[in-house]
Amino acid sequence: MYLLRGVLNIFSLGLDEIAAKLQQQGFNVTVANYLSWRSLADEARGGIQGRAGRKPSFLVGHSSGATALPDMVARLDSLGAPVKLAIALDSRSSATSLSGRVGRYINFYVANGNGEPGRQDQAIARRAGKHRRGENWAWHTSRSTRSEIIQRRVIGAINAAGR
Repeated sequence: MYLLRGVLNIFSLGLDEIAAKLQQQGFNVTVANYLSWRSLADEARGGIQGRAGRKPSFLVGHSSGATALPDMVARLDSLGAPVKLAIALDSRSSATSLSGRVGRYINFYVANGNGEPGRQDQAIARRAGKHRRGENWAWHTSRSTRSEIIQRRVIGAINAAGR
């Protein structure tokens, strides 16, 4: 499982809290800056072959990390490792399209923020046409990944998807 932070890493510190909670449940979690998505995808591919012991079933990205998710999903798909679940938290762009296979894509966006509902709904509708399931969840509490509500929803979605 890979959690991608946004620019400067300091606004995505809640991902560390999510990772710690998931590690307590036995998940193998890597938290990294979004700029490393390509090398992480290659590392994940190695894990599928048994080298690193990781499976890239789950991806979570915040801000620029969420914006990098479509590229990482496409890269993993091209390497023969489709993603089971991808979760975007406050993506910096709603114009991206998901070209790789993903079982479920969840987009958390801040209402009246960068991810205004009209644009996000259109982007998810495009994605859902190619993929099994796409969802938009507006969050009104805080932009922070440190929100307990958001953390519970992310962890709940991961647990619901299974290993």
